[in-house]
Amino acid sequence: MLNPEDIELVRNAIRSCAQADKRIIDILCEEVSALKSAVRVIRPRTTTAVSLVASDGGNNRLEFDPFLFQMVRVVDSCGKQLCLDVVSPTTDTDVLSRRQFDEAHKPTSDLGFLMDELGVKTHHLHDLSPMIPLGIKVREAPEKVSTSWVQVYRDLVEWAVLYRLIVSRDFGTDTLVVRDGLLRSKIFAGDLFVRMMQRIEEAVERARRINKRNIYLVGIAKHSKVLQRYQLAMALENVIPGGGARYIAIPTALEAKAYKWDEWARGRGDAEEGAEAAKFKAGQMFFVRFGERVSDPIWTIDLLDSQVDSAQEVFGHLLSDAINGFPVPYYPRCLQNAHGFAQVAGFDASIMQYEVLEAVRGLLPEERRHILDRAQLDHGDVSERRFG
Repeated sequence: MLNPEDIELVRNAIRSCAQADKRIIDILCEEVSALKSAVRVIRPRTTTAVSLVASDGGNNRLEFDPFLFQMVRVVDSCGKQLCLDVVSPTTDTDVLSRRQFDEAHKPTSDLGFLMDELGVKTHHLHDLSPMIPLGIKVREAPEKVSTSWVQVYRDLVEWAVLYRLIVSRDFGTDTLVVRDGLLRSKIFAGDLFVRMMQRIEEAVERARRINKRNIYLVGIAKHSKVLQRYQLAMALENVIPGGGARYIAIPTALEAKAYKWDEWARGRGDAEEGAEAAKFKAGQMFFVRFGERVSDPIWTIDLLDSQVDSAQEVFGHLLSDAINGFPVPYYPRCLQNAHGFAQVAGFDASIMQYEVLEAVRGLLPEERRHILDRAQLDHGDVSERRFG
C-alpha cells in the first residue's frame, strides 16, 4: 500500500508528465474537430434483427478438470443452438479436422462447409488458420502447443456459422445480422478472410437482386482502441452533440494511429491506392451513439464495405433494436439475448461439470476413485472461512 509520501511523489510525477504531454490532447482535438461536419442523425427503422454468439470458454469454471475442456457452442438471439462441440488444448487437430467431413469428404459442419467453400483442399484446420497447430505437434510435443488455439477454433466456428447463415439461408424479411466483434480478423491464412467476406457480400447482393430482401451485416465491439484514443478529445470538442442518436464514419488514417500495426486498419480502398492488399479488414468503422444524451455510451461498429452507402438505413434498424436494450442500455438487444443463451452457466454448467468428473473417474482404477470423491467433498474456497 502506498504511504502518504509515495502518494505525493506519484501525484507530482503524473502532473509533470501530463503537463509535458499536453500537446497530445491538442493534437487529438485537432484531429477529431474535422469530423464535426460528418456527424449524422439516426432515424429509427423497423426490421428483423438477429445475432449469434459463441459461448465464452473462460466462464466455464470447471473443477477437477486436468484436460482444460472448453465447450464451443454458438447460439442465436432466439435461443437456437447452431453449433455444439467440446475440445481441449491437447485435442488431436488431425482428428478434429476430419470431424468436419464425412468419409466421402463432404462437409458435416458449418466449419467444414466454410473450408470447402474457400477451397481448403487439405481439409485441415491448420491450412484455414496457421494458429491451429498441426496434429503431429499436439501428439508429440503438447507442452509446446499454446493453449490459445482453442480460442482460435471457437472464433473460426463462430465465423463459419455466420458465413453459412448468410450464404445459405433464404430470408423471409429484410434482416439485420449483428456480429459480436468487428468485421476484421487475423486468424485466417493468407487472403482467406477477405475471400470469405467477398462471398458474404455476393450472397447479400443475390438476396437483394433475386429475393428482393435487404440483408445487412454489422459488427459491434465492446471495446475499441480507436474509441479509447479519441473519446476524450471528442467530448472536449463536442463532436457528437446531444439531442438525438447519431453516427460518424471514422477515416482510416485516424484508425491507423490507434493501432500498433496499420494493417488492422487497412481497407479495400487503401489497397487500391497502392498499399499492401487488405487481408484482415472488411468493414468501415463508425462511432455510433443510440441514446440522445451526450453521456450515453458510444459504440464502435463496422459496416460491410459494400453497405457503407446504406449507413442511415442500417443504423436506423440497429437503433430500433438497441433502444430497448437490457440490461445494458442502448446496446443491441438481439446481441444481449444471444449472450444470455450462449452462456454456459447454471444447469448447463452443472451437466458439463458432472460429465467431466465422470470422464476423469472412468480413467482411474477402481481402488483410487474414492480419492476423487473425497476431493470433491474437501474442495472449497478456504479463504471464505475467514467470514465464518
